[in-house]
Amino acid sequence: MIKVGKGDALIIVDVQIDFCPGGALPVPEGDKIVPVINEYIRKFKTAGALIVATRDWHPPNHISFRSQGGPWPPHCIQGTRGAEFHPDLRLPEGALIISKATDPLKEAYSGFEGTDLTDKLREAGAKRVFVGGLATEYCVKNTVLDAVERGFETFLLEDAVRGIDVKPGDVERAIKEMLERGAKKITLTEIK
Repeated sequence: MIKVGKGDALIIVDVQIDFCPGGALPVPEGDKIVPVINEYIRKFKTAGALIVATRDWHPPNHISFRSQGGPWPPHCIQGTRGAEFHPDLRLPEGALIISKATDPLKEAYSGFEGTDLTDKLREAGAKRVFVGGLATEYCVKNTVLDAVERGFETFLLEDAVRGIDVKPGDVERAIKEMLERGAKKITLTEIK
């Protein structure tokens, strides 16, 4: 069991309407992790730990969009309904919101890339980070790998992630890579 406390941070990656069923770039069953994440939020909030939510916050002409030569349909455009957090996600007041991929010319899968997330975590005294969200093999993986690289003890919330699996096995390979690089897997039952 892991006891969560003030030196910990929960990082919820991109649980936005466009990444859930019915959205512009849906992750299959992406909405199914929302109740699990809400339970993590409850535990971390009770423990007085930092709660962070990242979000894609793209300008309408973002480089990742097919119209700009990128691989994806337009999604999570600043100020649109699709960019909003899933309506059932219970982010507490005072949760730190990190907007990423805001530069039209730069892709940013990681919550650390082009943001002040590292500084905010250090200011809060976080030593361990616990990462869940969407999608496993893209934004979750890159956020986890960047957290490890920056020296945080990093946990992948195995029961609070979903992937796209464009090529069958992508999700499995992403999890394997995260673990090989130093992240650890954990589930809700192991957190107190």
